[in-house]
Amino acid sequence: MNAIKKLVGALLIVLAPVLVIFMFMQASDKIGKAAEGIAKTNTLLQWSIILIIFIPICVGLAIFGLYGVKGEYDQLPTSSDEL
Repeated sequence: MNAIKKLVGALLIVLAPVLVIFMFMQASDKIGKAAEGIAKTNTLLQWSIILIIFIPICVGLAIFGLYGVKGEYDQLPTSSDEL
């Protein structure tokens, strides 16, 4: 089970920056294809909000992955007495 946790941790470390890069690529594509004027402004605002929300989530995924690779989750408490 610990090997699976470490494998998933490594996957999260790799996946987090890939997701951020993919979001930036999608944002630039959608903003570039938007019509000039208010439509472009609305698209820019929407993607700015999306990026502001999801970049910290991806950072959190990378942090969880780092903890998994380091083995921080190898011994999980089974009761509140172990905390």
